[in-house]
Amino acid sequence: MSGSARPPEGDASRPAGDAPLDHAAIAARVPHAGRMCLLDTVISWDEQHIECTAVGHSPAPHPLAQDGRLPATAAIEYAAQAMALHGRLVQEQAAADAAPARGFLAGLRSVRLHRRWIGPEAPRLTVRVTRFAGDDVQVLYDFEVVADAPIAAGRAVVVLDASTRAASRAAPATAARPGPRAATAGVSSAPATDPQR
Repeated sequence: MSGSARPPEGDASRPAGDAPLDHAAIAARVPHAGRMCLLDTVISWDEQHIECTAVGHSPAPHPLAQDGRLPATAAIEYAAQAMALHGRLVQEQAAADAAPARGFLAGLRSVRLHRRWIGPEAPRLTVRVTRFAGDDVQVLYDFEVVADAPIAAGRAVVVLDASTRAASRAAPATAARPGPRAATAGVSSAPATDPQR
């Protein structure tokens, strides 16, 4: 899954780095719509990291549930959405009128799942991602998802869409050009089958 983030509207105006964002402001910046927009609040962010909260286990049906249960691999989707949001926020900070960049989750490394399921003991999740390297081709993030205890952690490789890179190279030198971190906007990832299932 991939796509471009929608431009912010209304009260979803560009925030300061230390200003919390609510669900509506998040939904205005990522391509995930409806119940698939999993993040609820941004607690903090800067050019290198973002920390968000989200609903984990819930009585309501979850879009990533398997047979009524939420697998721990779903934490990868939470992290991917946080990467997409981080990329868009950093891009806005650099150039508010820049077209949303588009990126794809190309790979995962060193993923550690600390449980099989996200159960009733995890009604609220904290999602943290940290950008530690990148250029105009790809961006690397470390991520972790925790509740009462760790759920998942690992490293993700985000590749910037080739058409977006070509448009950036063709843009006039005076035009605002999104930086490398914008490569994460639009990142998504469907959870893989639970390896212990």
